[in-house]
Amino acid sequence: MHRLFTLFLATAALAADREYVLGPDSQRQPGVPAGEVKNFTFAESKVFPGTTREWSLYVPRQYAQEKPACLMVFFDGPWYAKADGDIRATVVMDNLIAKKDMPVTIGLFIAPGVFKGVDGGKDRSNRSFEYDSLGDANARFLIEEMLPLVAAQGVKITDDPAGRAVCGLSSSGIAAFTVAWEKPEHFRKVVSWIGSFTNIRGGYVYPPLLRKTKPVKPLRIFLQAGSADLDNLHGNWPLANQDMAAALKFAGYDYKFELGTGGHSSKHGAALLPDTLRWLWRDHAK
Repeated sequence: MHRLFTLFLATAALAADREYVLGPDSQRQPGVPAGEVKNFTFAESKVFPGTTREWSLYVPRQYAQEKPACLMVFFDGPWYAKADGDIRATVVMDNLIAKKDMPVTIGLFIAPGVFKGVDGGKDRSNRSFEYDSLGDANARFLIEEMLPLVAAQGVKITDDPAGRAVCGLSSSGIAAFTVAWEKPEHFRKVVSWIGSFTNIRGGYVYPPLLRKTKPVKPLRIFLQAGSADLDNLHGNWPLANQDMAAALKFAGYDYKFELGTGGHSSKHGAALLPDTLRWLWRDHAK
């Protein structure tokens, strides 16, 4: 009976996810200039020693060196960056920047690190350690190692933390929140889809921390979750995200919460991405 019920929930989640489709702002539009995307490999991390990772830099056509741009970091970067993929973040940014619905913004797309296999062995992912862990390691990785790599490409980023955002999904969703929570003097905007605020590596502690930490940190947070998301040994994702939203409301944060009907999928978040970015950057866009 339990297996049949689990199968039913999975089928229902797939059906719900099919309801979420990419709108016009996620499609190439005539006359909208496409930004440039360059791809790189980084294997010299001191924060996560021994790891190798791919990363990409998106520079919109409207970027001008004399004016530092805003920044948006995407963890699990390859899922977001692909122009014909399920999310198409660079296409969305092209369209919204052209409409002036968001500011000129550099996109930094970072894959989780891997430990390369030796003598033909398999690579080992460092994703959960980097993303699900609490503390400031991932924030320091961004600030001390990745941002200098961006600067080395001749790209100037604003020093204003309100002009810097971090985005992710699932484990990288909680990672995005952790970066801003630990280093609000560097990053103040968060987008978390189906965030793993569960007990993978202690992330369930955030709702009570939000309620008890004073003063309120100067963050703006967008949360998306699905009612048919995971329920496993680590916790219940829909309940965890609802608990986060309730804590954000109680504490008085600038936040928005979208609870859909989907499962552990990027479909709902991707469909919402254009409006999410409009909300996130609403006071920077003009």
